[in-house]
Amino acid sequence: MINPALYSSKISEWETPVEFFRKLDKEFDFTLDVCARPENAKCLRFFSLEQDGLRQRWAPEVCWMNPPYGREIGRWVEKAFLETQNGAVVVCLLPSRTDTRWWHRYVMRAAEIRFVKGRLKFGNSSNGAPFPSCVVVFRQGILVPRISSILNP
Repeated sequence: MINPALYSSKISEWETPVEFFRKLDKEFDFTLDVCARPENAKCLRFFSLEQDGLRQRWAPEVCWMNPPYGREIGRWVEKAFLETQNGAVVVCLLPSRTDTRWWHRYVMRAAEIRFVKGRLKFGNSSNGAPFPSCVVVFRQGILVPRISSILNP
């Protein structure tokens, strides 16, 4: 059954697939989920909507970021980039939107860009997302991204 919300701009929050997150957490050992709700937080420490992660300091944490995918996504990606200048490591699950300003301003300055093969199934959906995804890793001092692909579990 197709989930109409997946093909709508009415939602901007896409819950991270659990197994996908677990593989990345095993690699990075996340300490902070920078934009979550209590019911979908992936780390014990997280910033809720009310706490507004855009107003918080993320460094020196190892951060997980699956931001809202609406118009504000560029602000989240900019914040991820800026927080790495203060010592944070930020791993982001993002839609692969290579035609946007935020992509060229910030993602192209990331340490790594890992394109996801296939389409992720967010939340409880039985269908893949209507957009391609990528994992972007921001680390201090890295200016040329390493580009690779990862399998969708």
